[in-house]
Amino acid sequence: MAVTTEAVVIGGGVMGASILYNLASRGVQGPVLLERETLGSGSTGRSSGAIRMHYSTEVNARLAWESLRIFRNWHDIVGGDGEPGFVHTGYMVFAPDSESDGFFHNIEMQQRVGIDTRIVSYMEAKELAPAFHYGEDEHFAWEAQSGHGDASGTALAYVTRARELGASIVLESPAVEVVTANGRVTAVRTAEETYETDTAVIATGPWSSRFLKHLEIDLPLMPTRHEVIFIRRAETGIGFHPGGGDMTNLIYFRPEADNLTLVGNGNRESEVDPDTYNQRASTDFTMDIWERLSRRIPGIEEGQLAHGYAGLYTTTPDLHPVMGRVDGIEGLYICTGFSGHGFKLAPAVGVCMAELMVEGESRLVDISTLRMERFSEGEMNTTQYNFKVIA
Repeated sequence: MAVTTEAVVIGGGVMGASILYNLASRGVQGPVLLERETLGSGSTGRSSGAIRMHYSTEVNARLAWESLRIFRNWHDIVGGDGEPGFVHTGYMVFAPDSESDGFFHNIEMQQRVGIDTRIVSYMEAKELAPAFHYGEDEHFAWEAQSGHGDASGTALAYVTRARELGASIVLESPAVEVVTANGRVTAVRTAEETYETDTAVIATGPWSSRFLKHLEIDLPLMPTRHEVIFIRRAETGIGFHPGGGDMTNLIYFRPEADNLTLVGNGNRESEVDPDTYNQRASTDFTMDIWERLSRRIPGIEEGQLAHGYAGLYTTTPDLHPVMGRVDGIEGLYICTGFSGHGFKLAPAVGVCMAELMVEGESRLVDISTLRMERFSEGEMNTTQYNFKVIA
C-alpha cells in the first residue's frame, strides 16, 4: 500500500534536513525525507564546517548572514535538544593587491546587506590575530561574529526536531523515480515503497546530475573531490587563532578543538564518481597545503599531521547553487550545486525552499538568480575572485 504525504524531500544531507524541518515547522503534514544511505553520508559528513559571510554576490551573502543568525540563536529559532555545534572564532579575509578591486567591492556590498564585516589595517589585523603573518601589500577584512560548526550535528538536530513536528525519516532507501503525470508530480518511488505526493524536492548533492537524467533534465552539475588535513599545533607554541580565507596563498583554514588546525584549498578539485572516489587526502596535497599554511601561520610547519580526508562538492559553472522550481514539472523543486558553500548557507536555504514550496515565493532571501534556467538563459552569477572557494 502506498504512503500518502504532503511533501517528499529526496536527500538526507544538511540541505534536505533543513528543508524537512522548515516544511514541518510551517504546518506541512507528515513530510518524508528519503536518504540513500545514512544521514549526512554524502558531502555533509565531510564538510570543513566553516561559517563565514564573505561572498561576491548579494544572494550568497544574504544566505550566509541569515544562516549565521540562525546558527547563533539556534535554540530560540529551531528549538529541540540538538544543536549545530557553533564555535565563535572570528574570521579574517586576506586579499593580495591583485584582488583589491573585487575585495573592496565585496566589502561594500556585504556592509550594505548588514553583515558585520570591516576592513582592518595591517596593525589592527596583527592585534586581532597575532598568530598570522601579514604582508604589507595585502588587504584584510574582519568578521567578528563568524566561526565554524558541525555539519553532521546540524543535520541531525534538524531531522530530530522535524520528527518531533510529525516528519518521517527513511534511511537506506534511495529514491529511484519521481513519478509524474500530465506535467506534475504524483509520487516518489523507492525500491520498497511508493510515496504519493504532489510536492517533492531534489536535494541529492553529488548524485543530482545522475538523478535528474531519469527526468531527462540536463544541468551542469559536477561531483568534485576536495581535500583537507588537520595539523596538531601542540608542540609549535601557536595558541588559538581565528578562521581565515586566504586569497594570497589560496587556502582556507580554521581552528579545531584545542590544538588542531584544519586547512584546505578549494582550487584543487577534480571530477569524480561519488560512489567510488578516494576518500583519503593525498601526500602531494598534504605537503603543498601545509607549506602554504606555514606562510600564513609561521611555526606551524613544526606541527604534526593529525589526519586528513577527501569529501565531495557539487560544483556548478558559476559556483552558485541551483535553487527553485523545476521548469516543466509542477510540484517539483531542486536544491543542489552548492560548490563547497552548502553548510554555512543551509539554515537560510531551508527557510527559502520551504517558503517557496508552501507559500509560492522565497521571502527571506530573493533566490531568483539561482534558478535552474539561468544556465540556458546565459544569466550566470559572476564572482570577483580567482580563488573559487571564496567565490
